[in-house]
Amino acid sequence: MNNIRIAPSLLAADFGNLQRDVEMVNSSQADWHHIDVMDGVFVPNISFGMPVIKSIAGNATKPLDVHLMIIDPDRYIKSFASLGANILTVHYEACPHLNRTIQAIKAEGMKAGVALNPHTNIKLLEDSIAEIDLVCVMSVNPGYGGQKFIENTYGKVRALKALINEKKANTLIEIDGGVNADNAKALVEAGADVLVAGSFVFNSQDPMATISHIANIANA
Repeated sequence: MNNIRIAPSLLAADFGNLQRDVEMVNSSQADWHHIDVMDGVFVPNISFGMPVIKSIAGNATKPLDVHLMIIDPDRYIKSFASLGANILTVHYEACPHLNRTIQAIKAEGMKAGVALNPHTNIKLLEDSIAEIDLVCVMSVNPGYGGQKFIENTYGKVRALKALINEKKANTLIEIDGGVNADNAKALVEAGADVLVAGSFVFNSQDPMATISHIANIANA
């Protein structure tokens, strides 16, 4: 039995019924709420602002896994801590002083995550992997939900797992983008610890049953 965490992405939820969908995740076999924050600059889309995240936090009974797809994330670290984020993930590509950003996140009592775009090499994390609590491997180009999974992801996850083991780190590997029941098991076998699923969950007939289905596959 694995201990794979499932983190439904609220970007794919029904924004007209966001409280309902947050409560559905609370009641499901999911482990975290995954929240994508986009600024329209780092990625070509805009998503949740602070008031919406505050509302989500007020209704959530499971940890908030907040993924910042924004430029200059350092400006907002304290804000997200005060909103109740448990894990705060920044993009490697947006952080010129990555170690300083990681330390600032941890200083606010949050777990520090680092996301990598599909064509960013995991070797760039060699010097900092031991400090990172979670690496979010983007398996689609960031910015929009519902994209097709990039097959190169499996090799990238295996290489990242090897790096984590080599450095004797405790870093979790999260996969974000195009995750579904068809690739969940292969991702876990490659080394994934956390699966983010958005469209696959929220576009299904029965999202709670879909979460259970993917959790059962991943942990079989």
